[in-house]
Amino acid sequence: MKLLFIHSDYLEYEAKEKLKFAEEVKEKRHRVEECLVVFTAVEKDDEKNPEQVVKNAAKEIKDVSDKVKTKRIVIYPYAHLSSSLASPETAKKILLEMEKALKDYDVARAPFGWYKSFKISCKGHPLSELSRTVTSEEKVTREEVVSKIKSDYYILTLGGKETRIDIENPDEEKIPELALKKYIQSEINPPSKEPPSIKAMQRLELVDYEIASDPGHFRFYPKGTLVFNLLKKWADKTAEKLGCMEIETPILYDWAQEDIKAQTKSFHSRHYTVKTPEEKRDFILRFAGDFGLFRMMKDAKISYKSLPFRMYELTNSFRYEQRGELSGLRRLRAFNMPDIHSFTKDLEQGWDEFITLYKNYADLADDTGAEYAVVFRVVKEYYEEYKNKIVELLKYSKKPALIEVLSGKKHYWVAKHEFQGIDSVGGNVQLSTIQLDIEDAERYGIVYSDNDGKKKGCIICHSSIGSIERWIYTILENALKMEKPELPFWLAPTQVRIIPVSDRFLDDCKKIADQMNARIDIDDRN
Repeated sequence: MKLLFIHSDYLEYEAKEKLKFAEEVKEKRHRVEECLVVFTAVEKDDEKNPEQVVKNAAKEIKDVSDKVKTKRIVIYPYAHLSSSLASPETAKKILLEMEKALKDYDVARAPFGWYKSFKISCKGHPLSELSRTVTSEEKVTREEVVSKIKSDYYILTLGGKETRIDIENPDEEKIPELALKKYIQSEINPPSKEPPSIKAMQRLELVDYEIASDPGHFRFYPKGTLVFNLLKKWADKTAEKLGCMEIETPILYDWAQEDIKAQTKSFHSRHYTVKTPEEKRDFILRFAGDFGLFRMMKDAKISYKSLPFRMYELTNSFRYEQRGELSGLRRLRAFNMPDIHSFTKDLEQGWDEFITLYKNYADLADDTGAEYAVVFRVVKEYYEEYKNKIVELLKYSKKPALIEVLSGKKHYWVAKHEFQGIDSVGGNVQLSTIQLDIEDAERYGIVYSDNDGKKKGCIICHSSIGSIERWIYTILENALKMEKPELPFWLAPTQVRIIPVSDRFLDDCKKIADQMNARIDIDDRN
């Protein structure tokens, strides 16, 4: 099934000409104000399991209607979205069942089997135009996974003082740091302004949209590529300092592999699917570097004596974010993640590794001069046991943190850290992160031989320095907060500019440039 969503000021339609399979209608003209219009094409594949298709479609519609904050929905049959349509009888039945499945909403359904004229007014905000493809595959939504898990929020200071806050209506006096205030405010009321770095990256000829590609994919000009490569070296140097072994793995994986499918579902992330022309198998583009690395580690013979050890890969990763959610280098579909995975023998060693990675990532973040907030998300029982280790990290960063204490596990991890960059319009973006994972080793069969000869599952620290694209975004946004915007000197495409006051000094300028160890240009304009 194909769905096209338009958040509308109004929809007005008139049933004009009846087809032989059309349903009867009492009123041919209808107008609905302030609504989410769902243009719907029921497809041939939907006939295999119509009940599940209805269930999945209803979930998608509820998700979008909740995001745009409307309870008024119009289901509008629109065959033009697909070239592989279900039979009219099946399509009509599925549309009727969709209407029933949305009984908690104010639903209108345009008549099936009629040629109709219509007028529509699209609201034009970032989420006002979205599309979805719905299949009959049983889905576990993020909402279903987390519905039974409760969160409590605290501000934790460097001295270990804990202050509970209402995350939806926080008392700002209880938040002792400006970056943390901005982060919390952004989570409550995301800014509607476009981040100025989008126009700046184009004007400065760093990065631009590639209209010949899928949305959310970018072209990097020479200066942008230079900045990208400098940040890559910055990340590579940290991996080298930590003694990581570097690897490279494919970007494409077979969706039929049970471990791949299980991890993808546990991640709750949208993914690109690719169908090969010969075998007609479904593949997915990786959303992180875990797939290839973990399958590699499954084949490894690991002794407790070699733990912990670290693996590094700069992964080209892909996430099929919705069009309305795409936002410059902040939210995109193709990006590059410098990932470090540490394999440890138990939780104590896992926490030691967590601390080592955190301190290195804090140093990196401070290198950029960017404004960022510290956030932790921890399952309650682990927070109570390891709170002292989190306090140790806050003392290192000299920053308080927002702590989300979870009543149970939402993901494969039991503790997660985030550095949340703050942009120039008050928005936030996740940069570096570390996740203490107690599940994936068992899922992938990554085991080590302990000193008693028994095979045991590893504890894994997933971590990323943060995508290169998001660091460029954050550094540009940080520059745009300044009275005179500038990049950190080590990232500036031009570090020194020599300006001769007359043409007769050009040769002298060239001699000076040749003697300096920097990125230099000479402004030889008249």
